[in-house]
This record gives sequence, C-alpha cells and structure tokens, in this order.
Amino acid sequence: MKIAIGCDHGGYLLKQDILIWLEENDYEFEDFGCYNTESVDYPVYAEKVARAVASGECEKGIVICTTGIGVSMAANKVKGIRCALCGDSYSAEMTRRHNDANVLAMGAGIIGPNMAKKITEVFLTTAFEGGRHARRVGLLDNIQP
Repeated sequence: MKIAIGCDHGGYLLKQDILIWLEENDYEFEDFGCYNTESVDYPVYAEKVARAVASGECEKGIVICTTGIGVSMAANKVKGIRCALCGDSYSAEMTRRHNDANVLAMGAGIIGPNMAKKITEVFLTTAFEGGRHARRVGLLDNIQP
C-alpha cells in the first residue's frame, strides 16, 4: 500500500515522526511536502495528497496541520476524497470501518507523536466493513457542490 503524506509548517515535525513510523513498518509513501517549518499555505499540500489518492497513485493519504481542520477541509474539496480528522484511535477505526475514509487528517498542536502513530496504525490497518455502510458512502460520494 502506497501512502501519500503532506503537511504545512505547523504539521512538519509531526509528519517527520510519521515518516519514520511508516519506514519502520515497511509502508511505501510519497512525501508531498512541506519540507521545513517555514510558513506555507496548507491547502497546497492537502490538495496534492488528495489528488494522489483520488487518482489512484496512492491508496491512502495523511495530511497534517496545527489543528487538522484546514487540511481536512482542503482535502475534502477533491472529488472522491473522504478525509476524516481524527484525534483518537477509535475515531480512526470507525471512520475506516463505516465511512471508508481514504485520507486521515491530524492536528500536530492537538495530539502528540505517540497518539499520532497509533491513529495512523489503526487507520492504515482497519478494513471497510461494506454492507449497509457502502450505501451510505455512495450517498456521500454523490453529494455535489
């Protein structure tokens, strides 16, 4: 499974922790930036990650900013993306099981690296249940702007 990952300056340090975790757990990934703590615009990086997932270039994505709110809003603008902002592992589990979320958003100012690694692990290893949830995901996907 190939993971797209991106952040703004507020998420840079947490992204570095997640990149190490991905490497240690043998995940293939593409880092879409940013690459330091200089101020940047979060929509640019969230869109890059979302487009990589929507195109099929990557199977899942991870976006990080200070709160996770901005990157989740930006990622969700891309057709085919279901980005979920998660601050705990239960939310990560349920958004995969019931919503088939394909992009994970996290807030570096909200959670620490250990929680972020656990959320990432749960998000990447939990399968979508399908069934009645597939109908609901289909309804989500059919909502037009």
